[in-house]
Amino acid sequence: MYTAKSLEKWNTGEIVILKTTSCREDFADLEAEIVPFAMTNMSSFMKGIYHLATSRVVMVDNYFGFLAVTDFKPNVSVVQLWHAAGAMKRFGLEDPSVETRSTKAQERFKQVYSRFTYVTVGSEKMASIFQKSFGLSNNNILRTGMPRTDFFFDEEQIEQIEKDITEQYPIIKKRKVILYAPTYRDNELAKPNIALDIERLYRELGQEYVLFLRLHPAVTWDLANIFPNFVIDVTHYKNINPLLLVTDILITDYSSIPFEYSLLNRPIIFFNYDLEDYQKNRGVSDEYLESLPGPMVRDTKSIIKVIKQNAFQLEKVQAFAKQWNQYSNGHASDQLVQAMYSSHTAVAATVKPSAQTTR
Repeated sequence: MYTAKSLEKWNTGEIVILKTTSCREDFADLEAEIVPFAMTNMSSFMKGIYHLATSRVVMVDNYFGFLAVTDFKPNVSVVQLWHAAGAMKRFGLEDPSVETRSTKAQERFKQVYSRFTYVTVGSEKMASIFQKSFGLSNNNILRTGMPRTDFFFDEEQIEQIEKDITEQYPIIKKRKVILYAPTYRDNELAKPNIALDIERLYRELGQEYVLFLRLHPAVTWDLANIFPNFVIDVTHYKNINPLLLVTDILITDYSSIPFEYSLLNRPIIFFNYDLEDYQKNRGVSDEYLESLPGPMVRDTKSIIKVIKQNAFQLEKVQAFAKQWNQYSNGHASDQLVQAMYSSHTAVAATVKPSAQTTR
């Protein structure tokens, strides 16, 4: 969204957003053409293909397989905005599961990555990861910062969002907020396993805290909430960033959320109860595990102990934020648009394969 607003501000030309069914953003505040981009709506799908074929700049925010069969003209720039400011899990060519894929699938991955003219990064650390994961060179890296982090520098919007959420959940005026935001497991998309002992958390912390539960957008579930004065399901929020503003303690696992949450300099607990299995199936960087900006625990009892003893590691959070958000200074969207359009203006098309990222 911040990138789109910068495109409007700099008057770069027509903005067209190709929106897939998984995208929750409505883009209501934009002067843009919104095109549903799914084969179930063939007329809109063909219209999207037309815009891809006639645009000078194409921006994507995730892996999008359609790019493998898209032949762009030589003067077209394809910019990968990505959906996270950092990486804990291995992805792209570094994903362990790639080795078990067919030769045809591996070739398709490489074809998609080869379409990226540029990838935006917020740090040198992420630049190195993208080069390995996408098979890119240093010339493909745009050190403009991550547009999605501009949100955390927008003081006026932050104040309004905090006010709105407090009005929606007045209980947080009296209690602190613990946000539990786990990443998804491949075998739990339809029936997630909430590994937290919620009853124990309620007994031990319910007088001082409320628990916000925010599952991954890909997960479908129906919470049977027997602690309505303690547990609040916020999975319906299309974007997690507003929730981070009212969060006092973040509990997560292998998610990319800490890369942005660290900008707020608040406590993080890593609940990696299934580390060995997850590391085997999805791949987690050993280097990342060694630099976690907070205690890593395996059970609810340990979570409660950390919170009660205030055993957080805020100095690590500060160092973590500085390392991964090196170039993200609140002006990443403007810096990206200036870098892309300094020599020309063009029609801009954006493919939206993911529900949780902003443009």
